Amino acid sequence: MGYRILPKYLLLGLLFMAFSGMAQEKKEVDHSYKPLVLKLNEDGSKYIRFIVWHQQWMTTNNLSDADSKFQVSHLARRSRFLAFAQVSPRFLILTHFGLNNLSAANMNALGNGGDGPQFFLHDAWTEFKVADALYIGGGLHYWKGMTRMANASTLNFMTLDAPRPFVGWHSLGITDQFARHMGIYAKGQIGKFDYRLAVNNPLNPANAISMGADRSTAGSTLTYNGSAVADENGDPTGKTIIEGYFRYNLFDTESTKLPYQVGTYLGSKKVFGIGAGFFAHPNGMFDAASGEHGNVMHFAADAFLDMPLGGDDCLNAYAAFMAFNYGENYVSRWAGTGSTIYAQVGYKLPKSKFMPYVAFQNGNYDGYEDSVKALDVGLNYFISGHNAKLTLEYHSITDDPRDIPGYDAADLNQLSQIRLQAHIFL
Repeated sequence: MGYRILPKYLLLGLLFMAFSGMAQEKKEVDHSYKPLVLKLNEDGSKYIRFIVWHQQWMTTNNLSDADSKFQVSHLARRSRFLAFAQVSPRFLILTHFGLNNLSAANMNALGNGGDGPQFFLHDAWTEFKVADALYIGGGLHYWKGMTRMANASTLNFMTLDAPRPFVGWHSLGITDQFARHMGIYAKGQIGKFDYRLAVNNPLNPANAISMGADRSTAGSTLTYNGSAVADENGDPTGKTIIEGYFRYNLFDTESTKLPYQVGTYLGSKKVFGIGAGFFAHPNGMFDAASGEHGNVMHFAADAFLDMPLGGDDCLNAYAAFMAFNYGENYVSRWAGTGSTIYAQVGYKLPKSKFMPYVAFQNGNYDGYEDSVKALDVGLNYFISGHNAKLTLEYHSITDDPRDIPGYDAADLNQLSQIRLQAHIFL
């Protein structure tokens, strides 16, 4: 056995020993705590709720790269602080800030230069109750359309993280700031039915990933920068995005107080929700050859099941179909003109704190000859529910555009790695 592969087995052995040691813990420890809530009146109906969470990762290098030496890197995947206040049943305020993906590669010597170590604003909105079934809010917000996964909470994923490529967060860094748009939204519940609609402004394409010129097929003249180009009359266009998501709950009704959708309730609820949504950006695309604008229009349908099976075991399953249309042969950073199927299933083992899972994604895009596939196989260990957990996952993506004219072997993007996450939130 060569010295190069010894670290692989050493790492996996240590991880296995850690999981096994915790699983064999004989003395039950009290992990309970009271949420961080500041009561503003005697009965607690007026309050400020604080949430703090960290997600620390250890990841291997790309195991698909046969020429690279095995190594493990450390990453602060998320470090966040969120506060929301309900001082009246008629209005709410929320602020959320933090950082993402801080690593040794992007840290700064004194923490005061560059984007890597800097906290930034994720959410900042105010909301007013108009009627029992209608709330209207505005600001930098996360009330998104298309799918449940687009509105996913990062506190309680069933898998280690959101599915990558980020087809659920298809506009991330393209028209929004880390999955948040600036705009207004409306939300509400009518019995078992709930909805969310938003009208937003797109991110300035000059500040977007690749400045709107993503990974369109070689030779394509399309760019996602229509909002930065005036129309034929010289007037601004492409400045409005409309998105929405609509859902019917067959069993327990899920809360819509906040937009963040739960990944798994670990058997505390019986939930089966069927939803559909859309994302529309009129004149969002621009064709440099014809000088014409084009529309971006996406549709999706999904279903989410999370329920106890008896005892303390539970089943989690989710599936979504997404149809994307950016324009002919256009491939964005996370998706592309065509369709994507995503599915996940997990089972919390009875009388244990373990939940194995598997997730699969398959994207068929007009601009690629082959489909883009992703596979996640993982194991959750719930020390104290979602408040403290460890997740070990094998993650892989196969995205091979070499058959496209103009691409070469350097564009081959095949990733496989092992990831370990330590997650705590209060």
